[in-house]
Amino acid sequence: MPRFGSTPRVETLLWPASRAAEAIEIVARKSGFLSRPVEIPPPPTHLARSEAGVFEPWLETTAIRLGLEVEPVVSTYADMDQLVRSAGPALLRMPGTTETGEPHFLVLLKGSRRHLTVITPSLSSRRIRLSLVTRTLGRHIEAPFLEIIARVLKDAGIPEHRHARTRAVLLRQWFGTTPIEGCWLIRLPPGTHMAGQIRHARIPTFAFLFTVAYVVQQLLDVVAWWVIGRSALQGYFEWAWLWAWLLILATRIPFQLLGTWSQNAFATMAGALFKMRLMYGTLQLEPEETRHQGAGQFLGRVMESEAVEMLTLDGGFRAVIGLIGLVTATVVLALGAGGAVHALLFVGWVILTVVLGWQYYRNSRDWVASYREMTNDLVERMVGHRTRLAQEDRAHWHDEEDRILSHYLKLSTRLDRVGLTIRAAIVRGWFIVGLAGFVSSFAFMPASPEKLAISLGGIILAYQALESLVGGVQSVVNLLIAWQQIAPLYHAAARPRDQRSVDGSLLSSLNQHEPDRGQPLLIARDLVFRYQNRAQPVLHGCSLQIQQGDRILLEGPSGGGKSTLAAILTGLRLPESGLLLLRGFDRQTLGSAEWRRRVVAAPQFHENHVLTETFAFNLLMGRQWPPSPEDLAEAEAVCRELGLGELLDRMPAGLFQMVGESGWQLSHGERSRLYIARALLQKADFMVLDESFAALDPENLQRALQCVLNRAPTLLVIAHP
Repeated sequence: MPRFGSTPRVETLLWPASRAAEAIEIVARKSGFLSRPVEIPPPPTHLARSEAGVFEPWLETTAIRLGLEVEPVVSTYADMDQLVRSAGPALLRMPGTTETGEPHFLVLLKGSRRHLTVITPSLSSRRIRLSLVTRTLGRHIEAPFLEIIARVLKDAGIPEHRHARTRAVLLRQWFGTTPIEGCWLIRLPPGTHMAGQIRHARIPTFAFLFTVAYVVQQLLDVVAWWVIGRSALQGYFEWAWLWAWLLILATRIPFQLLGTWSQNAFATMAGALFKMRLMYGTLQLEPEETRHQGAGQFLGRVMESEAVEMLTLDGGFRAVIGLIGLVTATVVLALGAGGAVHALLFVGWVILTVVLGWQYYRNSRDWVASYREMTNDLVERMVGHRTRLAQEDRAHWHDEEDRILSHYLKLSTRLDRVGLTIRAAIVRGWFIVGLAGFVSSFAFMPASPEKLAISLGGIILAYQALESLVGGVQSVVNLLIAWQQIAPLYHAAARPRDQRSVDGSLLSSLNQHEPDRGQPLLIARDLVFRYQNRAQPVLHGCSLQIQQGDRILLEGPSGGGKSTLAAILTGLRLPESGLLLLRGFDRQTLGSAEWRRRVVAAPQFHENHVLTETFAFNLLMGRQWPPSPEDLAEAEAVCRELGLGELLDRMPAGLFQMVGESGWQLSHGERSRLYIARALLQKADFMVLDESFAALDPENLQRALQCVLNRAPTLLVIAHP
């Protein structure tokens, strides 16, 4: 439990950088992220001086070791309150709070509208005011101007009791866009076991609230029907019972609001988790898993992912509502005039619904397979329409399309027939069957008005339950079929991450001491690599040594293994055997993340991409985002050196012009130079350019080559002879 007490000084709540690993472990345990002890590597000896390029990589690898994820975030002065309030669990670097110069951190556990719960260095939880932290964060920005603002307020004659609010408004206006850095969110990775993420997002709480709210609504509906039906069947109304009925209906409203709110909260949180996991799983796929797939198949997966999300949230709720309604209706019918016979009649009708649902599933599976084939065929034909114009006989353009459409129409007719039977005959047919049972009970087994009212209410509840169940069953069937396309992405997110952690002293040494020119940078000995399902290796006994400052041109025929070698050197593929060292350390010592930071590549044109975002984002996506003014200035300088200055001048928004499929269209040469600039801006030790100059004319080739030679410390260029 967090302790309350007098307002503490922020300095007494801060953790030194030397205890950052301990702070991460403690806040993770208190947040429920860790359930077992984990050995944490010691922090680097130079961490206290907050060397550039040391703290963040060490923090990232430490979090990976704990099975967590740290995400650096940058806010603005205007949004500082919102950042601090919603950041927890997080580490927050506090500027200018110590005399030793060692960076200190505030460990946030959680926040509310006006207060924060923090973990103190003594490992206790403390509840403090939000304003105390935001004032400390903004102190170094505000301090030079506070005296000026005080004089302005005094000269303007503003009453003293309004000074604080006026000062806050002025500061927000002046410094609203000033960046606030030094915050690291601590989260579970998207690939973590889904149960832990669901629990942390409080999704079970929302599901429980929704279930309770709906069950209470059902019970109130039953009581309301009993009250109004009793009076109606007796032939007269009493004002007391009428007021009781109105009171029951009014009582139902807050539970309906609670159910709607909890359903929306559940849908929002579950949808966000699902999307993050799919995106993370997509990034975890190996090149061989996507290389053989075309644009149509990728489009189909995107469409199915949207369908899975919508069907899971909408159809899942409808199915839950239907199941609750089935139980309620069965009990109510059993208590009514028809008794167990009426209830068994309803159970039999539900069994018939399940049988038709299974038939709908089988027909829907065949229909979706045909639909996917048709979508993929359409997209591939659109992409390759120029080839069809040149090579395919005009008289037979649509023969294959007609065959696919004919088969699709036949399956659609079969599926619609079953679906119509379920929606019309099952749902509406229950009224006939239910009323028949009610009439027979009324004729042969006279019952009290109360039981007759309960039976009528049970028939209506059963109708509502069947309507929800049928919609839910159809959604669940579509979900099961769509899941076949999404499951590989979902399961790919759970692949184990590289949890090797770089020793802090080693990382500091690598950053401080660059190898001398002529010293070995990368050594490969007897590398062997073969693709899956291939007997012959692509690389066999491959050895090379690259010195610091080398400029190497690698030529060879297509299929000779040039790009495969580049993928191994950059860490995208692992060799079957052999030795590969970077600055004397293998990949197991450095870890895959650090290796890829130091060896970067611009892959072949067809394996590189321009994302639908700003030009600046596509340039700096391998560096950091959002960028600093220095990053933007360097990005523009590199672009102009590569001959992209005219492009920047033509684009209305310059570096912040949207590019990609739905933005500014770049030529092949412009895209190639964008890829080169993206690799250069990562400032790696070693850079590989795989046929990056193939699409350039002689003038731009000379300019781009000179820029690369000037900026790349060590370079390997792959080209056709």
